Amino acid sequence: MNAAHPTPTLETLVVVGNGMVGHHFVEQAIAQGALDRYRILVYGEETRRAYDRVHLSEYLAGRDAESMAMSDAAFYDRPGLHLRLGVRVQEIDRRNREIVTDEGRQSYDKLVLATGSFPFVPPVAGAEGTAGLVYRTLDDLDLIRAASVGARRGVVVGGGLLGLEAANSLKTLGLDVHVVEFAPRLMPVQLDDFGGAALKARIEALGAHVHLSRSTQAIKEGLRYRYAMRFAEGEPLETDLVVFSAGIRPRDGLARAGGLAVGERGGVVIDDRCRTSDEAIYAIGECAIWNGTVFGLVAPGYQMARTAASDLCGAAPQAFTGADMSTKLKLLGVDVGSIGDAHARTPGAVSYRYIDEAGASYRRLVVSADGKRVLGAVLVGDNSYYDTLLQYAQNGIAPPADPASLILPSGAGAPALGPDALPATATICSCHNVSKGAVCAAIDEGCTDLSAIKSCTKASTGCGGCAALLKQVFEHELSRRGVAVDKSLCEHFAYTRQELYGIVRVEGVETFEELLARHGRGRVGCDICKPVVASILASCWNRPIQDPSLVPLQDTNDTFMANMQKNGTYSVVPRIPGGEITPDGLLAIGAIAKEYQLYTKITGGQRIDLFGAQLHDLPDIWSALIAAGFETGHAYGKATRTVKSCVGSTWCRYGVQDSVKMALDIENRYKGLRAPHKLKFAVSGCTRECAEAQSKDVGVIATEKGWNLYVCGNGGMRPRHAELFATDLDDATLIRYIDRFLMFYIRTADKLQRTSVWRDALEGGLDYLKAVIIEDSLGLAAELEAQMQLVVDRYECEWANALKDPEKLKRFRTFVNDRRPDPDIRFVQERGQPRPAPPEGTHPIVEEIA
Repeated sequence: MNAAHPTPTLETLVVVGNGMVGHHFVEQAIAQGALDRYRILVYGEETRRAYDRVHLSEYLAGRDAESMAMSDAAFYDRPGLHLRLGVRVQEIDRRNREIVTDEGRQSYDKLVLATGSFPFVPPVAGAEGTAGLVYRTLDDLDLIRAASVGARRGVVVGGGLLGLEAANSLKTLGLDVHVVEFAPRLMPVQLDDFGGAALKARIEALGAHVHLSRSTQAIKEGLRYRYAMRFAEGEPLETDLVVFSAGIRPRDGLARAGGLAVGERGGVVIDDRCRTSDEAIYAIGECAIWNGTVFGLVAPGYQMARTAASDLCGAAPQAFTGADMSTKLKLLGVDVGSIGDAHARTPGAVSYRYIDEAGASYRRLVVSADGKRVLGAVLVGDNSYYDTLLQYAQNGIAPPADPASLILPSGAGAPALGPDALPATATICSCHNVSKGAVCAAIDEGCTDLSAIKSCTKASTGCGGCAALLKQVFEHELSRRGVAVDKSLCEHFAYTRQELYGIVRVEGVETFEELLARHGRGRVGCDICKPVVASILASCWNRPIQDPSLVPLQDTNDTFMANMQKNGTYSVVPRIPGGEITPDGLLAIGAIAKEYQLYTKITGGQRIDLFGAQLHDLPDIWSALIAAGFETGHAYGKATRTVKSCVGSTWCRYGVQDSVKMALDIENRYKGLRAPHKLKFAVSGCTRECAEAQSKDVGVIATEKGWNLYVCGNGGMRPRHAELFATDLDDATLIRYIDRFLMFYIRTADKLQRTSVWRDALEGGLDYLKAVIIEDSLGLAAELEAQMQLVVDRYECEWANALKDPEKLKRFRTFVNDRRPDPDIRFVQERGQPRPAPPEGTHPIVEEIA
């Protein structure tokens, strides 16, 4: 060590709280060189690293906790940074500049409070245990999941933003959901009376129940359900569990006990630099109050984190001067947007309203008295207007001469505000405060693809609501710089999937070789274009995929018409339309499974999967299944998978229509349809929704007058509720609308794009889709129906077709020169069924049973 230049002594920076805002502060501080001057200690009361609380509902839908982490564990594994999880900070000793924790005392030079908030639970008698849960952390969600086991009904107390998120989670768990709100409308902070009414109508149409102007007084033991909720007015409501989401309160207990200034209604008072009344202590996020306001969204918390990090690192000052509380949400599958002065509180403000009572859509635009500035907006039912209106409001862009044109339905109003009209200061990503200028600078520095822009600027890595706008700005700026925005499918086709579909349909192309020769480059294609073209050809012409010209285009599963499993065997999935099966059919499946030693499982889609089939056995297995009356279930293809159904009016005392017959009609009509992605349907015989139709690409729910049609939902990692598309349809009209919808999706979707993602990217949103499908605004209805009928008429079970052709059957051999089975595949017995044997050198989970 050089005595003339001793290593500087590092100060100690303590961060209390490892939520999203606390973690963002650490990221920003490190980026600004904090580890050169501080030793950073981070204390988190939870046992998990900071995770994404914005998408909590995805956890109950099946997403694992680790994937929700804001960083990997390696982020905190660096010299000078220490993360202490599961440690509670009990006290701040300001005189000695120490904190007291479960582990003892720790000194600090600077202290940052990022303790967040806690759920407010009204003083309700009986609100404890599983009767009174809260919706805040992953641990809370684990408690909710446990309480839902065996439950039929769940109630959420609170109809605000978090309350509706909680309601969505309960619905995901399969409960009959009720929302109880003290105010006379839902989301009273963000929406006005008309917006609240539209949201209520949409949510109720999705099967949830809303109770307004209800004050919960007590929770007692119920008669038909576990509990009975008593209100100050109205009839009691019975339920199996209650989730309180009636607002949040700042977690300011540490600050209050330590003598720091707090607001009259809570919150640690901070200045423009996020300093508290003690200059050594900062507060950020929901625990802080600035200028009398507590900010309950993540974007303002991130702004505070950046401000505090800059101040502590001696960087250029970034004063916190408040935050935009605009929000774009999807609650229970319903689009909701609130921008700026949504309640027109500005003196002289003028409002324009568009109200669609039939479709439960509502838009309100608030402009200044002179009509030269957009002040705010409210959107319910269609957020496709949100990005444009937000930019008008944030950047002072003058609205058109008729401001109302900004919220009129597509085709009747002014064109959307293009990226070129946005100033450099326009905020693209409010979570990370990324401006259009920052995006442009990143492009100038060499970022020429969207993933690089996201990595460089952090834009669209928060809530993700700005993804569409970011893409528009990025592509526009590339074009403006003379850089061609390449939308080619791959090196062989300089077209998008949609353009190739149009070429195939218009020119009547039926082979890959013909399409490549006319419109492509090269001679063989690749792993991108081959399956895409295979899907397009199947959607247009529905020829057997085992035809010699089509086989080279298929992926592994389609090639062998079965799903390959991890041990090299295949699954066999016969179609069981609508879930209806005869006793003889069940016996046949059982006999086949027993003969070929297949593992059997009933899936969530009302089908029976048979696992462990070897390649050479597939033709024999399918011969037996087809002889028993079964067809291929297309489990291996991007095609119609299942039509789930309840038992309907035939058996159920609540059923109002024959859901099984309708499910059979739908599945038998669309069973040969291939699409950009897999398709799932469901039909429920009443609004109790036992078939879960509102989580499917196409959902049908019976009413007393006919059928309600829902579209563009899906389950999986990122679940999305389907949207109500049309009501009280007769059988023929329902099928007609589904024909048009599916063919329009197939025609216009991108490769491997689910209907939900396609819908979110569809310019004009649901209103535009209704205009095309219901009103025939593009004059395509007859053409779409005819295209669907061609697919229906050409349907043939793919396995039945292959079994008739000896040449096609030659493909189904494990070894070309040996008909014996694969000796490397072994099975053991587990729970009475065959399972893959563990790898060599490991021990079976259970002993083999003879």
